[in-house]
Amino acid sequence: MRDFTVGSVWGIPIRINVSLVVFLPILAWIIGSGTQIDVYANIVNTFAPTQFDVATLTAGSTPWVIGAGAAVGLFASVGVHELGHAWAARRYGIGTQSITLWLLGGIAALEEMPREWNREFWIAIAGPITSVLTGVACYAILLAVPGSATVVGFVFGWLVVTNILLAVFNLLPAFPMDGGRVLRALLARTRPYEAATATAARFGTGFAVLFAVVGVLSFAPMLLLLALFIYGAASTESRTVMLQGLLTDLTVRDVARLDAEPIDADESVAAFTDRMIRDRRTVYPVVDAGETVGVVALDAVRRTDSADHDTTRVREIATTDLPRVPLDSPAFDAFVELSTHPSGYAFVEDGGEVVGLVSAEDFTHVLQFRRDGVDIGPKEAF
Repeated sequence: MRDFTVGSVWGIPIRINVSLVVFLPILAWIIGSGTQIDVYANIVNTFAPTQFDVATLTAGSTPWVIGAGAAVGLFASVGVHELGHAWAARRYGIGTQSITLWLLGGIAALEEMPREWNREFWIAIAGPITSVLTGVACYAILLAVPGSATVVGFVFGWLVVTNILLAVFNLLPAFPMDGGRVLRALLARTRPYEAATATAARFGTGFAVLFAVVGVLSFAPMLLLLALFIYGAASTESRTVMLQGLLTDLTVRDVARLDAEPIDADESVAAFTDRMIRDRRTVYPVVDAGETVGVVALDAVRRTDSADHDTTRVREIATTDLPRVPLDSPAFDAFVELSTHPSGYAFVEDGGEVVGLVSAEDFTHVLQFRRDGVDIGPKEAF
C-alpha cells in the first residue's frame, strides 16, 4: 500500500502508510469509548498528581478529543521508538533508509542488520529503552500540566502507560520483533548466526500461533494481523539469512556461466529450435553485432505460434530488459537483485561491458551444492 512522506529526522524520511490513515479514526473511536477511558483513568490515577474524574472525561465530545489526541500520540511514540533504533544503528555506522508508520506499528528500514551479536543487541534494545524514556518524558509533562487542563493531562497520562506497555510488548521474544532480535543476538554469542536465526524464528512462529489463537478466542482482529505479520516476517528473514550464509564468500564470477555459446539475434526461431534440440540446451545468450543484448529460452519459443517460427527472429522473442550485476559483486547481492526481476536472468558486467549472464537456476545449483556440503564453485559443477 502507498506511503506518504511527512518529514524527515537526521535525513531519514518519515513515512505514513495509507493503512494508518484509515486506521487512526478507528483507533481514536476505540480509545474514546467510555469503557477504555474508565479503565485507563483508574490506572493513570494511581500515579497522577491530580485525580481525573471519569464523568468529566466522558462528558459530551470530550471522549472523541481524548481518542484523537491519544491515537496521534501513540503513533508519534511509535515513531520515536523507531528513531531509537535508527540512533543506535548510526552509532555503528549503519544508515536508516526510512521509517514507516503503519497499521501494526512502525518499521525502521536499516541499510543492513549487523551480524555481530553485540551490535544487534544494542540496536534492538534501543527501541524499548526509547519507549521507556518517552514514557518518563510524558510523566514529566503530566506533572507540569495544570490540573485545569484535564484532557491534556489525561492524554499524557495515557501515553505514560502506553509507552511502558509498548516497551514490554516489544521485548517479547517473538522474532522479528525487538525481543526476538535480542534473543537472536544472545544466541549468536555461542552459536553460528544462521543457527541463532533459525532458533529465534521458531520462537517467532510459536508466538504467531499463540497470537492467532488468542485473537480468534477473543475476537481480536489486530492480534490475527500481528500473527500473520510475525509468521511471514520470521519465515522470510530466516530463509534470507540461510541463503546469505550459503552464498558467503562467493561472487557473481563463481556463479555465472560466462562461457555459454550465444545465438545471433537475427536467427529464426525455427533455427533456434533446431539448435536447442542439437545442443540439448534450453537457454542461450543473444548477441547482436557481437554484443550480448539479452537471453532467449525454450519458454519464449513455446509462446510463439509454430506457424511463424520460420519468419520470426530470435530478437523478437528475446528478453532484453535485464538487470545488470558486476562480475565481482557479492553473490548474495546479485541474488537479491535477480529475485526482483520476473525473467530470472541478469547481465553480468565487467568494466561496463556485458561478459555473460547469470540466472536463478545458476543460484539454485550453487545453493544445492552448498547445502550438501560440497565446497566447489559452480564452474567446476558444470
